[in-house]
Amino acid sequence: MKENIFLFVADQMRSDSMAHLGNPAAITPNLDDLAQEGVSFENAYCQNPVCVPSRNSFLTGLYPHVNGHRTMHYLQREDEPNILREMKENGYEVIWIGRNDIIPGDRAKTAYCDEYYDGITDANTRDVEGGAVNHHADMNEASQKLYDDMLSGDTYYSFYMGKLPDGEGYGKTDWNCVAKALEYIERRKNEPSAKPFFVYCTISFPHPPYACEDPWYSSIDRTKLPPRRPNVKDLPNKASMLYGINSKQELNDWTEERFDELRATYLAMVSRFDHQVGLIKNKLQEANLYDETNLIVFSDHGDYTGDYTITEKVQNCFEDPISNVPLLIKPAKTHEVKPRITKAQAELLDLPATIADFAGIELSYTQFGQSLTHVLAGDEVHKDAVFCEGGRIHGEKQAMELGHGPESAYWPRLSTQYSEGPEHTKAVMCKMDQYKYIMRLYEQDEFYDLDQDPMEINNLVNDSNYQTIIQNMKNRVTQFYMETTDFVPNKRDKR
Repeated sequence: MKENIFLFVADQMRSDSMAHLGNPAAITPNLDDLAQEGVSFENAYCQNPVCVPSRNSFLTGLYPHVNGHRTMHYLQREDEPNILREMKENGYEVIWIGRNDIIPGDRAKTAYCDEYYDGITDANTRDVEGGAVNHHADMNEASQKLYDDMLSGDTYYSFYMGKLPDGEGYGKTDWNCVAKALEYIERRKNEPSAKPFFVYCTISFPHPPYACEDPWYSSIDRTKLPPRRPNVKDLPNKASMLYGINSKQELNDWTEERFDELRATYLAMVSRFDHQVGLIKNKLQEANLYDETNLIVFSDHGDYTGDYTITEKVQNCFEDPISNVPLLIKPAKTHEVKPRITKAQAELLDLPATIADFAGIELSYTQFGQSLTHVLAGDEVHKDAVFCEGGRIHGEKQAMELGHGPESAYWPRLSTQYSEGPEHTKAVMCKMDQYKYIMRLYEQDEFYDLDQDPMEINNLVNDSNYQTIIQNMKNRVTQFYMETTDFVPNKRDKR
């Protein structure tokens, strides 16, 4: 009998927001328990630090550059593969709940799933035929109004809202999605099927605005928060994109107490997500489906959360707060597992190969991920290098995401993206062991020794002591692009 697979996906959750990875203020008991049943990947990295490119990557096993997925507005073409379609074609009942960000809103999802529920429409809807709106957390009309009502002055561009009165307004969509997932598990309990299930449940928290209801909002001890990374305006040789955003977000005069409130609210959102992980896990156990289900929990990318005196994220920078993501895998009982926190380097684009390994199928297309099952069994070496990339070339206006004015909370980042200076231009991160090298097309490269400088403050790219390592990493970037620039489609055309 084939095993079930359940993906539960956060949006904009940084790896260091979990207690078992060292955050003293975090309250994440369910995620911490998963690290004792399965494996938590301390060095897991996304392949682009914003939603659409990252999701197109981790659902295909292809890097963003392969098919040009470098913007929020270029989604999958009909001929592009992804793991949802692969699983459906291989006999799985595919249930897609929540966020889209990969299939254009005017296209049906019939090829990708048996049921789709967006978390917003009637909870009984099973819509795969009609196109559905991409409900990205870039604030729909209702949440934008709430945001406008709550924020003004130097708080407006911070994304900080604070305590919500209840869970019925902003954030309700996530509860709807979790309810649908629990309903589906109950249905499978009562109506067994010969088909294994593949559930892709992807929610919006802790994506800004930073806002949460009790009991989570009040649960975070503000005195236990770890140190915040210093203001980028006081640091030399960082990416120009960061200086541009910092100059417009109006956070430089904030007190540390205000940042503490923002960061604590973010951790409250993470704690609420953790609670929902527990609901999913408990329901699988109650339905006697837990042992035969591979549970994978992760996030598409991270969030600055006040580090460098910046909030939100950016497309072409790669500090750990936005590129290092949670990844926890609890395999079905049939798989060998050595529960632990592993230092093995992994990429989110390894997920399709891992899922195919769990399912006992072969992917029908060329991709660049590698199965993580050997790491689950105890190996501590997976990849010698992991990569994250983003940005554009000069003149690539279609990648600027034009059209946002100062009334948009995203204006500090997006207006900087419109610049034809170096701010929004191409860059790629290569991380090998404790070293992180960032090659930039139109401005100075970056290099950090994370053991000596975990906050990525001191750019050592010109330090004579590291030139041999830097050259080796430059060579590794060249190899990376040589290996992954394109692939030959399986379909042969008539000549």
